[in-house]
Amino acid sequence: MVRKTAPAKPKAVVIGSGSWGTTFAKVLADAGCETVIWARRQEVADEINSEHRNSKYLPEIQLPPDLTATTDLTAAVGTAEYVFLAVPSQQLRGVLEQLVADLHPEAIIISLIKGVERNTNLRMSQVITETLEWSIEQVAVISGPNIALEIAKQQPTGAVVSCVDLVVAQKVAKLTSTPYFKTYITTDLTGTELGGVLKNLIALAIGIVDGVGYGENTKAAIITRGIAEMNEFAVASGAHPTTMMGLAGLGDLITTCQSPLSRNSTAGRLLGSGLTREQIAERMNQVVEGITAVTPVLELAQKRAIKMPIVEQVQMVLDGRMPPHQLGPHLTTEDDVPEHESSAAEKHHKLSLWQKIQRWFGALRH
Repeated sequence: MVRKTAPAKPKAVVIGSGSWGTTFAKVLADAGCETVIWARRQEVADEINSEHRNSKYLPEIQLPPDLTATTDLTAAVGTAEYVFLAVPSQQLRGVLEQLVADLHPEAIIISLIKGVERNTNLRMSQVITETLEWSIEQVAVISGPNIALEIAKQQPTGAVVSCVDLVVAQKVAKLTSTPYFKTYITTDLTGTELGGVLKNLIALAIGIVDGVGYGENTKAAIITRGIAEMNEFAVASGAHPTTMMGLAGLGDLITTCQSPLSRNSTAGRLLGSGLTREQIAERMNQVVEGITAVTPVLELAQKRAIKMPIVEQVQMVLDGRMPPHQLGPHLTTEDDVPEHESSAAEKHHKLSLWQKIQRWFGALRH
C-alpha cells in the first residue's frame, strides 16, 4: 500500500512582532501555514519560541505552538513564499533594503501597514515596488476592520485582500482564511490601501471631539462627512468609487472610530483632553499611523485640488493652531446645496456645522 505524502505547508514570514504582526502570524498559523515571525529584539523571539506568548503586545493570548520567531532576517525570508509586512510605515523602506538580497524572486509581498511614507508621500505598495524593484503583480495589501486583540481572541471579522493580479489575490485570500477571519478579494489595490490610511485621520477627529466631551451627534456628522472626504480623495487617486463603502473603507472606519482599542481614536481623545503630540507619543509608546499620515495626505489633496476640511482641522489641532473644542464636522456645502454636491462647485460662503451650531446657540442667548 502506497502512503500518500501530506502536501507541504505554505511557508510564510511576518516581518514585525508588534500586536498586529503577532496577531496576523497567529492567523496564518491557524490557517495551516508554516509561519515565522521576525522580531527586532531577541527577548521577544525567545518568549514566542519558549512560552508561545508575546506578553508586551498580547499578554492575554496563547500563540500556536508551531509558530516560531527569529531575529535573523536572512533566515526568516530565505525560503518564504509569502512575506507579510507589519512594521511602522516610516520604517518600511529601511527594512526592505535589509531583506531585498534574501527574498525568493517569486515570493509574494503582502502589506499589512496602514500608512503613507513621509517626504515621498508614497503608499506602502509603492514603497515596496520602488525599493525592491518588484513587479506590482507580486504585491498585495490586506486591510479592513482589524483590531488586533479581538482577532487574536478569535472574534469573527472580515478583511479585504487586494492585488492587481486577481489570481494572486485569490491565493493570499485562501492562505489567510480561518473560521474567525474571512477574507474577500478585490483588484482595487489603490482603494484598499487608501481606505486603511484615510480612516485613521477621521478616527483622530472622532477621538478629539470625544476627548472634548461632545456627543454622538457631532461624531455621527464627522463620520458621515469623513467618508465623503475619504471617497473623494480615493477616487481622485484612482480608486474605484465603491471601495470606500466596503470593509476597507466604511467597515474599517467604524471600527477605528468606536473601538477603545484603536490607537488613532485613543490618540485623538488624548489630544482632545489637552495633551500635546509629544506627550501622546510618550504615553502611548506605540506608533500612531494616523498622526504620521496627516501631512502627506493633505499635501496630496492639495496637489489634486481636493478639500479635506476635517483632516485640515486635525492638523491644526496637532500643530496647536486650533483648540480641540473648536473642531467640528465642517460641511463643505452651502445651506441650499444638496449633501452630495461635488465640492468643486462649492466656492463661496462655506460654513462649518460647528459654526452653525455656534450661531444657533448665539441666537438663543439673545
